[in-house]
Amino acid sequence: MAPSVSEIAAQVQSAAENVEKLTLKSAKQEDGPSYPFYYPYYDVNEKFPPTELFEYQDPGLRADPAKPHLLNSETKVHHISPFIGTEVSGVQISQLSEEGLDELALYAAERKVLVFRDQDFKDIGPEKQIAIAKRYGHIQRHPTSRNVKGYPEFHVVYRGSERDRLREIIPADRANRTQWHSDISYEKQTPGTTFFFVLDQPDVGGDTLFASQVEAYKRLSPAFQQRLEGLYAVHSAVEQAEASRRRGGPVRREPVESVHPLVRRHPVTGEKALYVNQGFTRRIVGYKVEESEYLLKFLYDHIAKGADFQIRATYKPGTVVVWDNRVTVHSATGDFDTSVRRHAVRLTPQAEVPIPA
Repeated sequence: MAPSVSEIAAQVQSAAENVEKLTLKSAKQEDGPSYPFYYPYYDVNEKFPPTELFEYQDPGLRADPAKPHLLNSETKVHHISPFIGTEVSGVQISQLSEEGLDELALYAAERKVLVFRDQDFKDIGPEKQIAIAKRYGHIQRHPTSRNVKGYPEFHVVYRGSERDRLREIIPADRANRTQWHSDISYEKQTPGTTFFFVLDQPDVGGDTLFASQVEAYKRLSPAFQQRLEGLYAVHSAVEQAEASRRRGGPVRREPVESVHPLVRRHPVTGEKALYVNQGFTRRIVGYKVEESEYLLKFLYDHIAKGADFQIRATYKPGTVVVWDNRVTVHSATGDFDTSVRRHAVRLTPQAEVPIPA
């Protein structure tokens, strides 16, 4: 039976409304961020007390090794590299049970980096996002980065025509703009299971490089591994704070320095991993300046050149990356034009004081 005039009119009206919605969304993306709630914010007068130590037990220790609540019949996985990185689809992080969230910590420790596609995480609201991340430790409130007004737990990553955060961090006179680091390694209790969700993303570029610090350690000779074990290095927030002050940005608490082992052991997997990074490691304890610089440069070069234990994580809106900051380093890639917006948010739960190997 042919549709009536009223039915045809209703269908036309519905189609027009859909087109209008798409047009509005497109204009919104052109004129401003798709998620303005997460637009970077800071108040130079905002201050935080010193970070206090807290008791920590990794949720991965409670997890079923088979991961039945995370890797079920609907879940699809694709390993990006034998040593690091897995793409996951068919499961929503926001809908995981407590058991599934514990299994997520274990899987992130095992695979180092998990790239979840088509997630609703960006749409569940700040309270639920924070509640999920808090399961993995106290969320670090960053002393210098932009956050979300009223929600200092969020670390906002934003690069667009009106603001280029990457240029603030890495000078234009650098030959390349990669900067391998592990987040906030200057804290006494360093990050573990870390969340990064994407709101706006260029069609091409704006990826993140990740490297396995476990595999980087394994590639060294047994004699050299033995030499590194027992050494400690200073990780410092001083330069980060000074750079923020020079830009007129916030310094919400006085910068700290911590001493961590060069080789640490993961509390769940037991794997040994290098724990040095260009971003925050400053010197090896007990070494003279030249000795420390020579050894650290070798380790930085070893990590940076290890393309066979690195991956390039690609994003699109709705992607959530979960990685273990204790056994990885990563770097942004500033390879896209600033006329294209890249907007993402990180939640950074702190874990244990690093365990020496």
